[in-house]
Amino acid sequence: MAYSAGDTILDDEYNTFVNSSSDPYGYNHFAGTGATVYGLNQSSISTVSAGGTVQASQWNSLFTGLDNIANHTNVSITSSSVSSGDTIAIRSALITDLANLAAAVAGGSTSATAIDSPASAGSSTNSGTWNSTSTIERSITFANNATMRAFFNAGGYVRIDPSCVTGIDGSKDTVFDDLTTTAIGNLDLKAHTSTRSGSGETTTTNGLSNGFHDLGTGYTVLLKLTSNNSGYTSNTVEISAKLNAAVSSATVITIKMVSTDPADDTTYTSPNTSSVPANPNEAPRMTLALLTANPNDTQGLAADITPSSNAEVSNSTS
Repeated sequence: MAYSAGDTILDDEYNTFVNSSSDPYGYNHFAGTGATVYGLNQSSISTVSAGGTVQASQWNSLFTGLDNIANHTNVSITSSSVSSGDTIAIRSALITDLANLAAAVAGGSTSATAIDSPASAGSSTNSGTWNSTSTIERSITFANNATMRAFFNAGGYVRIDPSCVTGIDGSKDTVFDDLTTTAIGNLDLKAHTSTRSGSGETTTTNGLSNGFHDLGTGYTVLLKLTSNNSGYTSNTVEISAKLNAAVSSATVITIKMVSTDPADDTTYTSPNTSSVPANPNEAPRMTLALLTANPNDTQGLAADITPSSNAEVSNSTS
């Protein structure tokens, strides 16, 4: 017997709406712990025992859960609460509602607005100027894999904010400030894509189609830019990301910024030092700052979804 107006709802049908881990997905799969692109780490709803009668209170647990996820994802649904003795005809949109909510979660809740403004998740700066390469890595750790996936599935993102400390050499200051602050701007790593707020310079590698769910244990380049400033067209900044395990079990995401400066400026010696940098071959100290935009509980989630810690992984120059 199919779930349709006029039928008596069977326990296994209700349990499918609650717990199915295959299409059509049940509430627990996309709103609970879930797996792969599903899961918001919300409390699971209990199923009905075999042969048991589905009570109005059990229906309402399901509909309340659906309402909460709909509020957070900003997906319109038509299912509603029930009272003892109601028929199921007025719940005819339930299967469609489940499918729409599952799709929203799988897509990274891109319409969610209950997301905090990006807040600091740590920053690292080179200890000094450099001549060839600057490498900085920073990590963000979550309490467990379910929390990490829920963070991105609920619309949270990691903001990568590169910059440099100017004041060393006018030309190279300009080159790396153009590459980071102006051209990269804010690089936001989301569930399935990354976005760049800046513009300009030469795009050497465009990996912005990659998001959290596309990462593995080796670094994936999100964006590599090469300077278009005259005399510095080999200078680059590259941003990459990786996980400490497969998406299904990862708890740590690491961001790496590699800056290169093969340009060799002319060094002037006395008395020809007027109005030229004292150290023309020194590149400025680079800064890698990470921020997180955390899903919050103002529109349906049971609690804010946040990382637990962050750390510097490496910081070196040559």
